[in-house]
Amino acid sequence: MEDVPVSRDHVGSLERGLAVMEILARHPLGMTLTEMAEEAGLTRAGARRFLLTLVATGYATQSGRLFSLSPRLLTVARTWLGGASLWTFAMPIMREVAGRFDEACNAAVLSGEDVVYVARIPGRRILSVALDIGTRLPAYCTSMGRVLLSGLAVEELKAFLGEATIERRTPKTITSRAALGKAIDKARADGFAVVDEELELGLRSIAVPVNDRAGRTVAAINVSTQSARFSVEAMEREILPVLLQARQRVEAFFFV
Repeated sequence: MEDVPVSRDHVGSLERGLAVMEILARHPLGMTLTEMAEEAGLTRAGARRFLLTLVATGYATQSGRLFSLSPRLLTVARTWLGGASLWTFAMPIMREVAGRFDEACNAAVLSGEDVVYVARIPGRRILSVALDIGTRLPAYCTSMGRVLLSGLAVEELKAFLGEATIERRTPKTITSRAALGKAIDKARADGFAVVDEELELGLRSIAVPVNDRAGRTVAAINVSTQSARFSVEAMEREILPVLLQARQRVEAFFFV
């Protein structure tokens, strides 16, 4: 980290404060001052200042020795989602795709090592976890993640492949970083990605990138289905052309 240049405009204290909020989010039952200091890599005095500042501004609460996030953060998130989500206007396009195949159609953006759902038209219940706007899934083993990663600059992708947490979710999950790099390269060359039961057994999905006017990949849309309903070949033959048309309409709406 010492070799990475830091902008003169970089506010380190804000970065550490946001990190404290993210850590609190991972511990909904609350954390003690000592636990926060250890997990955040701060002194007890530093952790105390951050936590008490969050309490004073209403973003956290204190009950005895335990600190927890407050509902105010949810209010901020809802305000952002409600006011910024142009995806609301792309929903009719996604609804057409979902209705055509009686399957879910989703949109996501890349956030760190994850994809974050920004729009969703539900289909059949095919995942063991509930999905909604704001849901995070690992990028390395999802179709939207693969196309989003394929849009990264060379150095960004190299950093991701070197640092990302990669776990075997199913027997089919690609865990070799070299093989994952090749799968991402293939997604870039093909202009789409299919992930076959790597996130969860019985689940297949196909995704295409959404690009801005400069050609940068800014989001992805996909269709997810049960493996018993569509083979990989059928997804490429039947679903992919419809997704590509939907992508063009979304890009035209957002960026033209």
